[in-house]
Amino acid sequence: MSEHRPGAGRRPLGAAAAMLALYAVFLRPRVLTWGTTHDEADRSLPGDGLIPDADGTSTMATTLPAPPEEVWPWLAQMGCNRGGWYSWDRLDNGGRPSVERIVPEWQRLEQDQHLDALPSGDAWFTVAVLEPERTLVLRSQTKLPSGRPFDVRYEPLPKAYIDSIWGFHLRPEPGGRTRLIVRARGRSRPRPLTRTMDVLFWEPAHLIMQTRQFRSLRTRVSATAA
Repeated sequence: MSEHRPGAGRRPLGAAAAMLALYAVFLRPRVLTWGTTHDEADRSLPGDGLIPDADGTSTMATTLPAPPEEVWPWLAQMGCNRGGWYSWDRLDNGGRPSVERIVPEWQRLEQDQHLDALPSGDAWFTVAVLEPERTLVLRSQTKLPSGRPFDVRYEPLPKAYIDSIWGFHLRPEPGGRTRLIVRARGRSRPRPLTRTMDVLFWEPAHLIMQTRQFRSLRTRVSATAA
């Protein structure tokens, strides 16, 4: 006959709470600022004003071995049914490999252009800020739980939604290199639910996908510059 000890059932919960606290204090700040300097993480960037009351922001950065004018064509052709996203293609490009060359017919970008987020075309990013060879900010507005897009300019905010930007900022570095700063910024409702998803899933997932994109871009840019 087993003996139940008072408080035994609370120990796993206490350990989980302690692990979450350690993550929030020590690891999460690094997840949200991977690769950046303090100045890069804190500075205001084009597109921030699209979501002035953001619930969350992350800034990640890397240095690429080519000048901005050689990096830009790889960004200009991003999107499903275009060049892909240069990340984990099975997760964000329907399993289709992202291209490894510059494709001229995908180089034209326009303000408000839709870039497919899914191979089906049922969801997309909108080109919100465009400054060739310097800034590309993509915006995604989706209803929850359906994931269907909406546009806040033409319809009221739904009760449950995610409104986010994904900004790519190119800055020249000495030696013909480029500093690529990527700013993600968003707000969502209902916040008690979406905050939990942000901390436990979306923020770590973004780190995994973004660092993969950095690595893939570095490989492609290096091959082109060689």
